[in-house]
Amino acid sequence: MGSGGLELPSGDEGHGGNSADVPPGAVSLARPMDAGSIGPELDWDADAWREVHTRAQRAGRAYIWLNLVEQRLRAVVAAVLRPVYEPVHGDEWVVAAAGPAGQEWVQRAVAVREVSRRKGYLLDPADDNVLSFLTLPQLRELVVQHWPCFEPYFDERRDLELALDELEVTRNVVSRNRALSEAVLGQAERASARLLEMLGAGGDVPSARRLPVDAVEDLVGDRYADVVAVHSDRVRLLRQFPAEDIFDGARRLDAIGIGLNLLVQNFSGRRLMRLAESGCRVRLLFLNPASSSVKRRERELGMKRGELGRSVEMSILHMRRVRSRLRDPGAFEIQVYDETPRFTAYLVDGDGADGVAVVQSYLRGARGMESPVLVLRNGSRVVRADQAGEAGLFRTYREEFELAWADSRPVS
Repeated sequence: MGSGGLELPSGDEGHGGNSADVPPGAVSLARPMDAGSIGPELDWDADAWREVHTRAQRAGRAYIWLNLVEQRLRAVVAAVLRPVYEPVHGDEWVVAAAGPAGQEWVQRAVAVREVSRRKGYLLDPADDNVLSFLTLPQLRELVVQHWPCFEPYFDERRDLELALDELEVTRNVVSRNRALSEAVLGQAERASARLLEMLGAGGDVPSARRLPVDAVEDLVGDRYADVVAVHSDRVRLLRQFPAEDIFDGARRLDAIGIGLNLLVQNFSGRRLMRLAESGCRVRLLFLNPASSSVKRRERELGMKRGELGRSVEMSILHMRRVRSRLRDPGAFEIQVYDETPRFTAYLVDGDGADGVAVVQSYLRGARGMESPVLVLRNGSRVVRADQAGEAGLFRTYREEFELAWADSRPVS
């Protein structure tokens, strides 16, 4: 009899137990079920696995943003407050900065740091300080308490606090491993981007104005050359990256393709005129509508004879009308080529580190609207020591454009 008045069973022969082999006073354990299954009542179906994978992906993205913001805010707090408190309080400057109002949470951080030191959790000497053990809300509290010290570096305290408030919901969800909705994740990513901009860490990529930098891109960009986005077709591209965002404000635009419909059909002639008049240098390279390549492409797509050629002619005529209205038509060049079309590419500001490109390969039976799209960012690739000398895809397509341009002829 146990102390609770319950007697443990001596075993279950139905599960293969043998009471004869059980010594007196011992308890026989049931054998486990087959290793291949844990039982239908505990199993997950395909939908459940998809759901948990989606949750993990969203939480991972959110964690990256939260990590970036927390690291940046910690660095800003150190840069502003350390010179004020360290000369008097030495290594205890964080405790002094927290003051009586923050005594409870700063002492908790000190205790966690000591435990981490004793157990060997501190693998990086740079983290062996109290500041590294403060959470995002505690870092925020230091900023609020010492706002006169931070005020010269920020436009509005309210904007900073509102952005941090938006992040707090996501931080609680991620830290407790609960489900993060797509809407909350989007809100957190936008708030994080705003915070990084306020904290002086949002402008390190020149093309961020045209194509916002993604946190995941920052971390794994070296794995995918300079590809920053892939879309299954042009419709999904334009839904997330409208033509206005691609072309507006460009100082240089080079495009090669068959009919250049992404530009011709999605960016008005009036806007293109304003772009050219503002100083943008434009070079457009169309497939010659009278070439045999156009006829082959028509057969591939099952189009009527002459249908694609007329479409390209209309696009060229439209661009000629735009050029004819410019004060400097020489800065708006139109040329045609007679080679087999291999891809369409729009290179925006391709001569600088802020360049962005939209590239599509021509598939045998799919029109441009239905073909996969790559979005490239020039100069975004993180080059490791073992990758020195490797070129990204942006440069490859830019060189292809220049070769095709050199072999083409102008349209009068």
